[in-house]
Amino acid sequence: QCCLAGRVGGRGRLAAGLLVNLAASICIVFLNKWLYVRLRFPNLSLTLVHFTVTWLGLYLCQALRVFAPKSLRPRQILPLALSFCGFVVFTNLSLQNNTIGTYQLAKAMTTPVIVGIQTLAYGKTFPARIKLTLIPITLGVFLNSYYDVKFNFLGMVFAALGVLVTSLYQVWVGAKQHELQVNSMQLLYYQAPMSSAMLLCIVPFFEPIFGEGGIFGPWKLSAVLMVLLSGVIAFMVNLSIYWIIGNTSPVTYNMFGHFKFCITLLGGYLLFKDPLSINQGLGILCTLSGILAYTHFKLSEQEGNKSKLVQCP
Repeated sequence: QCCLAGRVGGRGRLAAGLLVNLAASICIVFLNKWLYVRLRFPNLSLTLVHFTVTWLGLYLCQALRVFAPKSLRPRQILPLALSFCGFVVFTNLSLQNNTIGTYQLAKAMTTPVIVGIQTLAYGKTFPARIKLTLIPITLGVFLNSYYDVKFNFLGMVFAALGVLVTSLYQVWVGAKQHELQVNSMQLLYYQAPMSSAMLLCIVPFFEPIFGEGGIFGPWKLSAVLMVLLSGVIAFMVNLSIYWIIGNTSPVTYNMFGHFKFCITLLGGYLLFKDPLSINQGLGILCTLSGILAYTHFKLSEQEGNKSKLVQCP
């Protein structure tokens, strides 16, 4: 009974974390879209606000004793902070230089790259049935994006760099938590300010700082409040990302990311009347089938491992 209660509680916490990440991720997409389109708030500057609010949110959490900071050396966090800034910058440049279809298609390639990195660099093995679930996932996102795929050389370079750095970042998040024996809040508490400082050095090369269109420009109070709200939601997204990867795996988070993409696509169709072709609908079904298959196989694998290692009285 104790073992059963523990399994139920663990699944409940995992489901709650996934739901928080799902809601926050969808909200941040539509809110950021509103800020970019209606207010034309600069992209990287908004990301800098997100990093800063995340840092302040974690500082408040530790002050309220939600978690206890653990002493870490800066060089232990430096690769993670660099990769965090790198994947944000390169994915934004990919979005800027490519169509939405190319951008989304590139993001889908993160999952097989993560599998490759974990296989080659960490010696992790994946069952054949898990690898096969990558096919409908990738095919489904490809069908969603195919009609808008128009590569250009510079955009392709940014997309490839974005996929590589994003994959490294997501793998390192899980590895660092286990290596340093820290939880998601303890790791993000040190990584967020470092990433903020790095991004602060990068922003002036791409966007204005002062004046019209700059982060310190003459924005209305309503715009400032919306930007801060976006930062709070981003804090929830970042924290839940760390929690999900730390308690599952980078591949699981990426699969869940494709599911969020499908939901966001449907939300755009229902709320904003975005066009949804037959091929896109088939892509959504294909992607969801892959996610369901992966989840089923992964849960079966975990239950099998638990039954071998744990004997309930």
